[in-house]
Amino acid sequence: MLMKYSDKYTAMDREALMQAVQMRMSERRFKHVLGVEETAVALAERFGESPEKASIAALTHDYAKERSDEEFQLAIEQGDYENKTELLKYGNAIWHGLVGADFVARELKIADEEILNAIRLHTTGAAEMTLLDKIIYVADYIEPGRNFPGVEDARVIAFSDLDQAVAFETKHTLAHLIEEENPVYPKTIETYNRLVAGIQ
Repeated sequence: MLMKYSDKYTAMDREALMQAVQMRMSERRFKHVLGVEETAVALAERFGESPEKASIAALTHDYAKERSDEEFQLAIEQGDYENKTELLKYGNAIWHGLVGADFVARELKIADEEILNAIRLHTTGAAEMTLLDKIIYVADYIEPGRNFPGVEDARVIAFSDLDQAVAFETKHTLAHLIEEENPVYPKTIETYNRLVAGIQ
C-alpha cells in the first residue's frame, strides 16, 4: 500500500512506522496487522474517515500485544487507570488495547486522541464509538487472514452498514466468551447493550 502521511498524526512515514511496529511482534502478528490496515483503509474510504488515521490506528492497534504480563501489570500499577484492581484481573486480551494505547503514545510519539482511543477500544468496543473506533474494531475482526464461521457474512455487512457490523461482531464475540467461560470485560457488555440490544 502506498500512502503518504501528512505529519499531522506522526512524525514517522508509513515505512518507518511499519518497521517500529514489526520489531515488536512475531511475523504472524505483523501479517495480521497489515491485513487490518488494508481493511481499515478500505472501510475509511467507504465511510468517509481519514484513510491516514485508519492506517496509523490499524498499524499500531496490536503494538503491545506480545509484551509480557509483568510489563502490563507494572504499567497498570504506575499508570492512571480507573479500577486498577479490577483491571489487573483481566489478561492480555484486554490490556493490549487499553494499556497498549499508552505504549503507542509513549514509544511511538502518537498523540492524536482519536487514534489512541480506537486502539483502546479495538477489542471491547464501547457504548459510544466514533467512526474510527468502529472501523478499527471491525477491521480487526474481518481482515483477510481471519477464518471462522460467519466471517464472510461479517465482511459483507461491514461494507454496507458499519453499525450492523459492530453489532454482529459484538454478539458473536460475547457468545464466544460465554461459550469458553471466559470473563467478559464490562465495556463489552456496554457495547452489546447499546449496539445489539438497543438500550439507549
